[in-house]
Amino acid sequence: MRKRATAPIRAHPYHHGNLRRALLDAALESIAAAGPAALSLRELARRVGVSHAAPAHHFGDKAGLLTALATEGYRLLAATLREAWERTGNFLDVGVAYVRFSIEHRPYVAVMFRPELYRAGDPALVEARQAASELLYGPLRQLARDDPALDPLRAGLAAWSLAHGFAELWTTGALPPELGDDLEQAARDVLAYLFRPVPPSG
Repeated sequence: MRKRATAPIRAHPYHHGNLRRALLDAALESIAAAGPAALSLRELARRVGVSHAAPAHHFGDKAGLLTALATEGYRLLAATLREAWERTGNFLDVGVAYVRFSIEHRPYVAVMFRPELYRAGDPALVEARQAASELLYGPLRQLARDDPALDPLRAGLAAWSLAHGFAELWTTGALPPELGDDLEQAARDVLAYLFRPVPPSG
């Protein structure tokens, strides 16, 4: 059974440079180790080696910090999915890229899909989330032009649910060992039951 790895919490004495980045990185490590509920601005300040007021200056409060992390996570996800789509033009590869992102960026994922933790209406967050959504639903709208029976919204939700659920089951070690240890191949084999290539236009 696969075991979920947890990152150790390390101190990051702050000397110079981008304090906002240092606080975000420290927050990601804290979330990786103990989840978002245990995150504390006071503890982050201690770990980075700055005053207790420093995180509040940059983020206001914990919800502001988590909003910044969710925004960054959605931007990274959009870039990941866009690269897969532009490189292959294959929606299956977009799904595999989603799974790989979910496994490799667990601290972001722990925040991104928990809107009760952050300010879901923040304009930068809304923009980032829409960019990621476009990569999840946009290719299906292309398919729908050739298949009127295809509902892009519901098909997109089905694809998202499968990829997201697969990543969660892989992380917790709940998948059958017969799938093997090659994440990308296992994801491809499973997602192929739903995903299919988008035919070239023209």
